[in-house]
Amino acid sequence: MRRILMIATGGTIASREGVCGLSPAITSEEILQHVPEVADFCQVDAIQLMNLDSTNIGPEHWLRISRAIEENYPRYHGFVVTHGTDTMAYTAAALSYLIQDSPKPIVITGSQKSICLNDTDARRNLFQSFLYAADPDSHDVSLVFDGKVILGTRARKERTKSYNAFSSVDYPEVAVIRERKLIRYLTPRSYAYGAEPRFYHCLEPRVLLLTLIPGMGAQALEKLEEYYQGVIFQSFGVGGLPGGGEGPFAQAMERWLNHGKTIVMMTQVPYEGSDMTLYQVGRQVKEQFPVIEAYNMTLEAAAAKLMWVLGESSRPEEIRRLFCRSVQCDIIQ
Repeated sequence: MRRILMIATGGTIASREGVCGLSPAITSEEILQHVPEVADFCQVDAIQLMNLDSTNIGPEHWLRISRAIEENYPRYHGFVVTHGTDTMAYTAAALSYLIQDSPKPIVITGSQKSICLNDTDARRNLFQSFLYAADPDSHDVSLVFDGKVILGTRARKERTKSYNAFSSVDYPEVAVIRERKLIRYLTPRSYAYGAEPRFYHCLEPRVLLLTLIPGMGAQALEKLEEYYQGVIFQSFGVGGLPGGGEGPFAQAMERWLNHGKTIVMMTQVPYEGSDMTLYQVGRQVKEQFPVIEAYNMTLEAAAAKLMWVLGESSRPEEIRRLFCRSVQCDIIQ
């Protein structure tokens, strides 16, 4: 029987109502008591790594989760991380960069309602996560939610209340789970016997997201330069800057680059990605400045990847190489 380690981090799945609203209070052992049927196909151990609302989870916690998996990796066939939904896609993406080429599955899941409620989606999501993690053909980092299996770099939360909260953006779902049956849409990658993952241990959290709106000035970019090592521009349509290569944004961008900062350009449109060469306002910027284009990456993946890349190197050529290298199908040019 396959051994699975559940790593509890809090979130709605572990929440109880208090005087100030919902907050995580249910332990990992209590969570497991709600899905006794998983004992039919796997042996589960559980650890309580933290018990936080996922709004409070960030890079330092991603590293803690990764370390917990690394420390326990030889003893288990797979891992299930219970997590709040609000930042779950960020954590799934971050773990995809911190733990690469894993022949064992690392599954992130949670729920829209607490596991202690009668009408919750928690028990179903948790059961399906164990079912997927216990399958010998499951590998790498994925998010399991509402019957969908989504690559860790392709998940996005698109609904705040509905049970079908997550979608796979610009990439097929890996599999679905229907009536306790795993149906794979994509052929899983194969690993040689005894293959080991690559664990990484550094993240640079000083990454800024700047989403453009019509009429916005470049003052924010100018004022924040000293506080951040990298900035992600979420621009309009297929990508570009107001004023192209000659406007105030371009001037501020040039100062960032001259101070050794990294700039990533992406679209704020959820699907189909960027193509900065299409319009003058984008082509000028791409030809004049060594910016990195994220193409059809999700925001969650782009942010987590930039933190990982900047944690690995400060050299512009290596930063570009690492960011543009596809990890778990995160970037398709």
